[in-house]
Amino acid sequence: MRIAFMGTPEFAVPSLAALLDAGRQVVGVFCQPDRPKGRGKSLAAPPVKVLAQERGVPVFQFDRLRAPEGIEALRALKPDLVVTAAFGQILSQTLLDIPPLGTVNVHASLLPAYRGPAPINWCIMLGETVTGITTMLTDAGVDTGDMLLRQPVDILPGETAGELSERLAPIGASLLLRTLDAMERGDCPRAPQDHDAATRHPMLRKETGRIDWSAPAKRIVDLIRGVDPWPGAFTGAYKIWRAEALDVPVSEPPGTVLCANPKDGLVIATGQGGLRVWVLQAPGAKRMPAADYLRGHSMEVGKRFGGEVEA
Repeated sequence: MRIAFMGTPEFAVPSLAALLDAGRQVVGVFCQPDRPKGRGKSLAAPPVKVLAQERGVPVFQFDRLRAPEGIEALRALKPDLVVTAAFGQILSQTLLDIPPLGTVNVHASLLPAYRGPAPINWCIMLGETVTGITTMLTDAGVDTGDMLLRQPVDILPGETAGELSERLAPIGASLLLRTLDAMERGDCPRAPQDHDAATRHPMLRKETGRIDWSAPAKRIVDLIRGVDPWPGAFTGAYKIWRAEALDVPVSEPPGTVLCANPKDGLVIATGQGGLRVWVLQAPGAKRMPAADYLRGHSMEVGKRFGGEVEA
């Protein structure tokens, strides 16, 4: 079976590695173009490209794979099957029609819930305790194709989107191999999605990380976890990376500093309860424990954190 693989970030690396380690014939890898990274803004290769080059697999990078040159590049490989994992582009029907066995996608949610480009982030931000991996046959919609195999995975207490992604990636790789084996045996289950039960959430943007202090403390904690490592939860010029919801009565306006000293920590009023900040990042500084930050910077109790508060 000739396989063309499409993926870009770290999440996709275990799936490509699993195919290669299993002796699958990967005839080409498609990923997003190199992007500027770091303070120097030098071009950096996507993680999938790095692995493909290390393993001697041809790499193809197009801003728009659905452009004529992208279509011809895929067609020239004569793939029997396409596998996608966090590729980052929507495939046109022309592309989907090229592989006779179809396109199998490794999606990081239990479809039909959490369709879209950031399922790991959104399931945490919306307070889920269980997520998973679904392999599916891609159609012209966005994560709307028939489901093949599904594997539930518990979300650990306090787990961030970055940490959950690291755990889900090898699970997705294993489920992918099981899916391909079942397809070859002819006994792979296939079920249409219940579109009425589907949920879809948008791509993350910087503004997604803005903290609304009028929300309950638990919801703010989930936001902080869900936008770690990117874009990060922020309020004013500060970023908050770790926090705890406190089930305590609060009468002060949301966003008010309730406590700010190295011994008792940094506690902020929310729309419901208090938020104890464990790790924060001040403008121009690195992440650090809030207690360490407060040893060298003062914050006035009663003022608004990230607003009038200046350190």
